[in-house]
Amino acid sequence: MENREQGRDKTLITDPKKINAAHENVQLIEWEDFDNELARLWSLTSALKEANEKKQSLQEKLQSLIQVKTESLNKLNELEEMNERLEARKVVMANMSTRCKVATEHAKKQEEMLSTEVRSLLVAGTSLSVARKRLQEANRLLTEERGCVKLKNVQRMLRARQQYMISQVSLLYPVKILVGPAQEQELESYSSSSRLGNPSASKPVNQGSLTILGLNLTLLPFTKMSFFTDKKEVQRSATALGYVAHAVSLIASYLQVPLRYPLRLGGSRSYINDHASSIDPASSDLSLDTTLSANVKPAEFPLFLEGQDTTRAAYAVFLLNKDMEQLLNFIGVKSLGPRHVLANLKELLRCVQSSEYIDT
Repeated sequence: MENREQGRDKTLITDPKKINAAHENVQLIEWEDFDNELARLWSLTSALKEANEKKQSLQEKLQSLIQVKTESLNKLNELEEMNERLEARKVVMANMSTRCKVATEHAKKQEEMLSTEVRSLLVAGTSLSVARKRLQEANRLLTEERGCVKLKNVQRMLRARQQYMISQVSLLYPVKILVGPAQEQELESYSSSSRLGNPSASKPVNQGSLTILGLNLTLLPFTKMSFFTDKKEVQRSATALGYVAHAVSLIASYLQVPLRYPLRLGGSRSYINDHASSIDPASSDLSLDTTLSANVKPAEFPLFLEGQDTTRAAYAVFLLNKDMEQLLNFIGVKSLGPRHVLANLKELLRCVQSSEYIDT
């Protein structure tokens, strides 16, 4: 401090401009007024000192207030951040609450479904236990001598019912031997084949000598069709094949045999289906999906010649014979061959209506 005051005095002494300014501001005081002026200066000094002290005090207070304000602003910012976090937490909790409600509703629905399934399982279990008891009782009855007799009687009754129904088919579509120009004879004694293991040596009747409902079935147009082929003969053959298809369909339903080649009946415009023909042999490898092959539309072959390919029509007749061969094998009889349509049908009707069918 003393060095600063000495520096200031030296500056005042050495600076001419400041010396002149000091001389101009010098105030002359009389001696009589010196005490008063000194007292005034003293009071001013005291007042200045008090003012400086007050200023220092105010500065300290202001500094403390600024510090308090700064801390309060910091607290306010922290509170705002906490408020934002709280709002975010509220949104998350709201989403979680919504998800919880959805999950609760879904769980309730699942519980209801499970309870329904459990009830149905209980009912099914009860029914299964009842059916099991009945089955055990039926097995017990069958193991007895009377049970076997009763089963055989039921089988005889079933075969008798099948025989009656197929006899109605025989009356509906009679197959007869054409003896003369206007005479027909029932093929009662015709026996070209018998039970498996006992084939007869008799020769099958010629295809052209048999009629169904008075119509002769000629297969020659199916092998060789020309412009000179008789259209009426073609129409009669188509009608006869429609009769045969209907008879085969009825017999299969009565015997409860699903035909390997299903029929689509339409009278003289009937078709026969072949599932194997619609599948390409090149695509039949082991990795082929069975569901895809099940959804493949079967190929249809016409049982008539008008407007159709002779090869497809001949193949349709072959498949129809295959269906009759399936029915003949079901009752234990051999087929007469793939070209004897009416003969196979007649043999099928004869064997089912015989007494041996009921006793087997």
